[in-house]
Amino acid sequence: MLSLSPTDYQALWLSARVASVATLLALPVGFALAWLLVFSKIRCKPVLDGLINLPLVLPPVVVGYLLLLLLGRQGPLGSILNSLGIQMIFSWKGAVIACTVIGLPLMVRSIRLGMEQIDPHLLNASRTLGAGWFDCLRSVVVPLSVPALITGSTLCFARSLGEFGATIILAGNIPGVTQTIPLAIYDYTNTPGGEAGAMSLCILSIGLSYLVLMLNELLLRRFRRNSS
Repeated sequence: MLSLSPTDYQALWLSARVASVATLLALPVGFALAWLLVFSKIRCKPVLDGLINLPLVLPPVVVGYLLLLLLGRQGPLGSILNSLGIQMIFSWKGAVIACTVIGLPLMVRSIRLGMEQIDPHLLNASRTLGAGWFDCLRSVVVPLSVPALITGSTLCFARSLGEFGATIILAGNIPGVTQTIPLAIYDYTNTPGGEAGAMSLCILSIGLSYLVLMLNELLLRRFRRNSS
């Protein structure tokens, strides 16, 4: 039986909130980047691809520290945001930015793989019929990329639920403010007698991740059934 405290429920709610917002932010950016990598003719594709996938191979703590330098009060972007009254570090917004950066490569890779499966003859036919790039994007690329969009969103959401290193560096570990489920588990493991609380959150985290994967499969099956 799960034994959850009010702080644990706050961590659960914050994790779902951060992961949802991070996924929504990453979705249009990931789609645009994937489109550039697949359909554009820019010469710096290998450089762009490397920069996009860099967070996958860097330790999350490194990503969090770089974001801290960028968004800190003395950082190039953080000073501008502070002048506007927007504080990113040590807030849930910072956790969202950290999760977005960490989850974006998974989003881009999934959408890119889906776009690469699109038959070029369909694109050529749409252009032959007079469709502009926007019409081609709206009527051909987006509908055929829906399964990849679903998979990419699922991976980004699941990755955001489990994000730890970048989040704790940029947003801190403040109960009720920035403490997500992984950070709460970390607190329990460093507290004498916190094994039960850590195990409850671990079980909860496993259950949430499994539900997300099942939802992804159900959405993909429904899309295939409607398409057929």
